[in-house]
Amino acid sequence: MSPRVHLEPALAEALRELLAGNGDGDRRSAATIDTVSEIGGGSISRTLLVASGKRRCFVKLHDAALADMFTAEADGLNALTSCPALRVPRVVGHGVSGRHAYLVLEYLRLHALAEAGDAALAGRALAELHRIQGTRYGWQRDNFIGSTPQSNAWDDNWPSFFARQRLLPQLLLAGRHGQHSSLVAKGERLAAKLQLLFAGYQPPASLLHGDLWSGNAAIDDSGTLALFDPAVHFGDREADLAMSELFGGFPKRFYAAYYEAWPLADGFAQRQTLYQLYHVLNHLQLFGSSYLRQAERMLSMLLAEIDG
Repeated sequence: MSPRVHLEPALAEALRELLAGNGDGDRRSAATIDTVSEIGGGSISRTLLVASGKRRCFVKLHDAALADMFTAEADGLNALTSCPALRVPRVVGHGVSGRHAYLVLEYLRLHALAEAGDAALAGRALAELHRIQGTRYGWQRDNFIGSTPQSNAWDDNWPSFFARQRLLPQLLLAGRHGQHSSLVAKGERLAAKLQLLFAGYQPPASLLHGDLWSGNAAIDDSGTLALFDPAVHFGDREADLAMSELFGGFPKRFYAAYYEAWPLADGFAQRQTLYQLYHVLNHLQLFGSSYLRQAERMLSMLLAEIDG
């Protein structure tokens, strides 16, 4: 049984008032909170299941100083709802109460992708998300990749966007550690030559989840692909696919259905390494030097491809 949780009075009151809304900003008398339980599902934030009558909500908590993480997450979730093929938890609300930042979401019953009966449906749903396109690369606001700030300044050129808004910020973080100097030097060489890796390839600016590993995707009770914890932006759809393969967890039927719905262009193998490098560099920043050799190998492979 999940442990019961006692909420601080100010936070409990904020949640009661939020749960009393009808979804249109209207407020009735504050709702009652029947139970609050700790649940899994958050490696960065504390996560709770809050029950109020027949209604259940998923609540994420963090330090008040990090409230912008939840503002960005709510923005990303609202963006994903523009794809009708997806199930996205509805944002009930977010804010700050005392020392807590909170994000309240619709609670969904979810099942792991690897256990899903119709992974092909999920693959086609991701293709539908990627068919939502913008005119430039980037997003209307900056957000986060894990707990790392992610810049999304608009750019008309995808390799330029990826070099300036993805690779170089991660290399700047890595440069704070003296033992990473060789990695940083290789990374800066790659960023300067990145256009060469995209010769003859100009991807459309697709709406991306942005952090598509198996922990941020599932199947709901109806068999629909559910996505959450996004780092949305407009970019190359291959970046989502590359991230999904970095740690595994997506069935082969998922990819087969995606590629049938929308085949990939030649050269994906090299670009996949590039897109995965961004996340490996971020893991180096977040979790330490166990990712250093992997990042160095990937950089060497990409530089050999460009210089070859």
